[in-house]
Amino acid sequence: MPKKSFIIRIDPDKLSAIEKWASDEFRSTNGQIEWILDQALRKAGRNKKNKNEKQNESNDEK
Repeated sequence: MPKKSFIIRIDPDKLSAIEKWASDEFRSTNGQIEWILDQALRKAGRNKKNKNEKQNESNDEK
């Protein structure tokens, strides 16, 4: 699936912290933001991939 572009407004201090974090982990700023969002979605159980994996596990148990 192609990635969708959008504009985000972010506090300059937060952006600076994300840029530093991305640099420390050898990622682009965009890649770091995607990684942070992915981790938050997984933790909240809202990642579509995780839901499919859980459904598959439930089906395997039956």
